Parts: sequence; structure tokens; C-alpha cells
Amino acid sequence: MKRAERKPGPPPTDHRLREAAIAHLARFAATEAGLARVLTRRVDRWVRAAEADGAEPATIAAARTAARAAIPGIIASLRALGAVNDAEFAASRARRLAREGKSRRATIAHLATKGIDTEVAARLVPDDATRDLAAACLYLRRRRLPPFGDGDRMRALGSLARQGFDRGTAERALALDRPEAEALVLAARRGDPG
Repeated sequence: MKRAERKPGPPPTDHRLREAAIAHLARFAATEAGLARVLTRRVDRWVRAAEADGAEPATIAAARTAARAAIPGIIASLRALGAVNDAEFAASRARRLAREGKSRRATIAHLATKGIDTEVAARLVPDDATRDLAAACLYLRRRRLPPFGDGDRMRALGSLARQGFDRGTAERALALDRPEAEALVLAARRGDPG
């Protein structure tokens, strides 16, 4: 089934893009880079719709240039208002990923894909062996791998390696008995894996 052609609507002005950014932030947490991607895609959708509608190429180009030039100013004003805060986003996302059993390496990589500078991400995610051990236990519990279930030790090591855990952390997690691992899981869920 073919989608119906969309009418382009009015060009994306500073005001329209600001409203779109606010509407997006009302629904989703976003970084500055993520919000810039959302607004850029919005402009590009309008350009494609205007081209398909047969609008004048010079008019489309002028509107695209003006809209893309407005995006950094919109983001800067939202940053000044506190609506976009990369550090808060990164800290919140890092805590969530730790509770989900993600390794430090995987957490930093995830934050980098969201537009957070890797140095900032590395500062927010401490290089803490206890945190990574607890995260490994969370992951093993979710996958029902040893010590939380039956399974092949080599398969569990491979699975932990693919999740970004180093060999030493993986070996320590697999060497724990179930009560010790459960205690680490409970402490990590409370927010104090130490």
C-alpha cells in the first residue's frame, strides 16, 4: 500500500522549529545533538514534500538554508532555559544502563551514539570494578546464565564479552556463588553496588 503524498505545508520557520523542539522534549529526553538531528530531519521532510509538490527550487533552497541556520540558536536558547542538558541526560541514562546490567564500556558507547562527548561520558561513568561486577551479575541474571541458572561457562564468557565486560570481570562474576551474586544484584538495584 503506497503512502499518500503529503502536502508540504508552510516552510519551517524559527518559530515552527522551536515549537517542534519543545513538543519533542515534552515527550522524549534528548541531547543537543539528538535534538539537532530531529529538527534537521523535520526540515528535510519538508524539503522532500515541497519538491514533490512542485515548489520553486529557489524558494525551497532559501527556506532550507534559513531553517538549518536557525537550529543552533533554538538549541542554545533551550539549553539556556534548562530544557536541554547533556550532562543531566548522560547521568540519568548512565544510571539506567547500570541498573540494566550494561558494562562501563557499553554505557560510554551508548552515550556517544546519543551525542555525548566520550570524555564527559567517561567522567560520568566511573571506572569502578564493583559497579561492573554488579552490572555483569545483573546481565547474567537476566539471561539466566551461571550462577543464576544452568548454562555453559564458555557461552556465558562469550556473552559477557559481547556486552563489553572485560575478561577479569566476567571470570569474577561467573565464580560467584548464587547468594553473593544476588546480593550484588540487589545492591545495584538499590543504587549502591559497593
